[in-house]
Amino acid sequence: MDGNRIESDGFVLHTETTSNNELIDFDQGILPPEPQNGNVEYKLKLINPSQMRFEHLVTQMKWRLREGHGEAVYEIGVSDSGQLHGLDDADMDTSLRTLTQMADKLGATTSVLRRKSVGYRRSVTEVLVRKIPDDQHNIEVRVAVLGGAAAGKSTLLGVLTQGVTDNGRGKARLNMFRHVHEIKSGRTSCISHESLGFDAMGNVINSNTNDMIAEEVRDKSAKLVSFLDLAGHRRYMKTTCQALTGYSPHHAMLVVSSGGTIGGMTKEHLAIVKALDIPFFIVITKIDITPPGTVIQELRDILTSIGYRKVPMIIDTYDSVLTASSHQLCENVVPIFCVSNVTAEGLSLISRFLYVLSPGVSNSERERLELEPCEFHIDEIFRVEGVGVVVGGLLVKGVVTEGTCLKVGPLVDGSFHSVVVATIHRNKAPCRVVRAGQSASLSFTANGELPTLRSGMVLVSTDYGSTSEPFGTLYFQAKVSVLFHATSIYKGFQTTVHIGSIRQTAIIEGIMGDRKLRTNDSASVLFRFVRQPEYVREGMRILFREGSSKGIGVVTQVFPLNITLQ
Repeated sequence: MDGNRIESDGFVLHTETTSNNELIDFDQGILPPEPQNGNVEYKLKLINPSQMRFEHLVTQMKWRLREGHGEAVYEIGVSDSGQLHGLDDADMDTSLRTLTQMADKLGATTSVLRRKSVGYRRSVTEVLVRKIPDDQHNIEVRVAVLGGAAAGKSTLLGVLTQGVTDNGRGKARLNMFRHVHEIKSGRTSCISHESLGFDAMGNVINSNTNDMIAEEVRDKSAKLVSFLDLAGHRRYMKTTCQALTGYSPHHAMLVVSSGGTIGGMTKEHLAIVKALDIPFFIVITKIDITPPGTVIQELRDILTSIGYRKVPMIIDTYDSVLTASSHQLCENVVPIFCVSNVTAEGLSLISRFLYVLSPGVSNSERERLELEPCEFHIDEIFRVEGVGVVVGGLLVKGVVTEGTCLKVGPLVDGSFHSVVVATIHRNKAPCRVVRAGQSASLSFTANGELPTLRSGMVLVSTDYGSTSEPFGTLYFQAKVSVLFHATSIYKGFQTTVHIGSIRQTAIIEGIMGDRKLRTNDSASVLFRFVRQPEYVREGMRILFREGSSKGIGVVTQVFPLNITLQ
C-alpha cells in the first residue's frame, strides 16, 4: 500500500489509499481502471468510426449521461486499464471532433475541462459532456451552506451569486437577508434560497452582472446550483437541522473564518453532516485579513481523526478542482478552498468546482424511486393571492404531474385528505412534472374544504400499495446510535426529532433491554410524538438532538393510529 502525498501552500497531507481507492490525478501517470457504472468513460481514441461503431458510441454516451443525471466525463487518450497513452495533436483534434458529433446526435454539448501533456507531443484530454433532461430547464444541484456565526456564509453567497466583491463591512450579504431583524443583527435566522447559474461552457450567469432577475438566470442556465443559506447561531439549530433532513441537499459547504479556531457550532455542523452522510467541502474565508495556515492544520487534524477518516485536499489550481470533484464521493476527499470575499482571491476555483459538481445519486436508484408511489414532504406553506395555498418541499419518491390525485396529512386524527395537484413550479418557473429527488412548489384543489396544513405533513399517492389508507402515527421504533450525550439517556428522555421535514418533540418511551444509553451506545428505542401524529415509514433516517446531545438512527417499525373513520 502506497501513501498519497498532496502538497499545497506548504502543507503536506499524507493519505493512505488502496489499489481500488485511488485519486484520479494525471500527475500520477495512471488512472484507476475504468468504472463499469457511473458517468466516467475512458476512450483511447475516436478516429473515423464506422457507422455501426458510431451508433454504439452514441448509445454508450447516452447511458453515461443518464448515470450522471445529464453530465458525463470523457477521458480521451486513456485506455480502459487507466494507462495514460496520450494522442498527438492531430489524433486528439480528430477524436474531439468525433466526440462533439456524438454529443450533437443527442443534443448535448461538450466543453474541455483540462488537457495534460503525457509525453513528447502527446496529451490526454478531459471533456465534460452535458445534456439537460427533456423534462427539466437545467441540471440542478442542492448545496447546504453551514458554519458558525460570523464565518461569512451569507457574504460568500452574496459575492458568488451577485458577482460583486464585498466592501469588508458586509455589503454583499444584505441581499441574502429576508427579515429586518436579520439586517439589524447581521445574523441569518431562517432558510434562504439562492441560485448560481452556469451556461453550457461553464461561464457564470448571475443576476447582477447581466441585470437579470432570478427567473432569467434560471432560464439561461444549463446548470443551476441552489444554495440553502442556513443559520450559524445556536438558537436557530432546529431550523438548520430541519433543512438538512427535509431538503436532502446533495452537498454541504462548510464555511470557516480564517484567523480563529474551529468553534463549537462549526464542529457540531460538521458532526451532523457526517452523521447524515452528506458529502461536503470546506471554504475558509477572510484570508485577506489572516493567513489560513492555523485553521488548515486544525481542519486536517479533525478530518483525519478516527471519527472522520477523510482525505483533506487543499484546492489551489484548476487541476486540483477537477481531481477533487472526480473522487469526492467515493474516496472521501474533502476539498478545502481558501478565499477572500473582498479581493476575490480563490472565488474562481469555487465557481469551477460548483460547475463540475454532480448530484451524486446513481441513475438506477433514481429510476427505482420514480417507480414507487408518490411521497412529497411539505416544508413550507404559502398563501398566494388568486391561487390559494401553495406548499413547497421535496418529492422523495414517485412522479407528480398536473392533475395527479394525492392525499395530504396526517390530520389530528391521523387520517389524510384528498387533493388534486393544480399547478407545479420549480425554481420559480411553471412546469408540468416533478420527479423523485426534485424540490418544487405545488398548488392544489381539495375535495371539500382544505384542512389546515403545517410543515411536516406529506402528500402521498392514492394508490398506497398494500395498505388501503395511509395513516399517521404517534409511536415508532428506531435503531439509534448516540453521537454525544454528557450523562446517560433513560426512559422518559425528551428530545427534538427530525425525520425528513418533520420537526417535533418526542419522548423515549422505552429502550430495548431496559438499559441506559451513553455516548457511542446503540440500541432499539421506542419514541412517542408529543403534539400530533406524523407520517413515518420504515427505513426513514432519524436525527434527534437536545442541547449539545445528538443521535442518529433508522426507523425500524411504525405503529399507525388505529382509528375507524365515521
